[in-house]
Amino acid sequence: MNYPENKVMKAFEIYTVLARDGVAPKEAVHEYIADDSVRSLLDSFSYKVDAAIIRTSETLYLVPKSKLSPFHVSNEWIKKNYLRSGATNADIYLLYFAAIVLFGSFYDRYNSQEPTIQFLRLDDWVKNMNERISYLSSHDDEELIKAEKKMSYNWRAIIDKWEDMDDIKETAKRQTGNTISRMSFIDTAKRFLISQGLIQDIGNGEVALTEKAKTIIQRYFMEEGHNKGIFEFMYSFEEREE
Repeated sequence: MNYPENKVMKAFEIYTVLARDGVAPKEAVHEYIADDSVRSLLDSFSYKVDAAIIRTSETLYLVPKSKLSPFHVSNEWIKKNYLRSGATNADIYLLYFAAIVLFGSFYDRYNSQEPTIQFLRLDDWVKNMNERISYLSSHDDEELIKAEKKMSYNWRAIIDKWEDMDDIKETAKRQTGNTISRMSFIDTAKRFLISQGLIQDIGNGEVALTEKAKTIIQRYFMEEGHNKGIFEFMYSFEEREE
């Protein structure tokens, strides 16, 4: 399809901002909504780099769809900036798992489209992690191995990594920093998700989802075709027990 030069330049201008910052302001949202040509071009540009345009009422985001995207955050970058020296891929798995548990805490497990709570306490995040790990541990090894192959998630490494951490009864303040504890790991996950614009620290040991996170969750995480059934796997075993 042939596009007028001014449309191509406008789309490229917005895409340049998205590629540089990962986010474009409200004016770009207006262009994206109102102009079919600009929207089509932006979607084509993002498709070529294995990314997607995510729109909220105030902002456009460029979000990588897979590890092949040049905008994907690499495991090495996460290890260097957020995890301890000597961190392994198991730490990365646990970090992503903590993010999924956080998202599931705001929504009614894996099957709702709107958040059911406005904020989450960090100690409740740890509690929910304990519950999810406990239910995962209730699966036998054969079922876990089968799920690992299907979902490309190392569930056994996640279980082992979490259970190896201290579950000490201290305040969140004392468990941050270098303390090897479950709360300190959640503090690390919090800092990582804040850096990605997915949650915000609202004080008093509480976090809330951003509009970016809500849009991504509704568009991808709640769709089994996108999340490979991860949410359902994390909760369906509990429902069978009930």
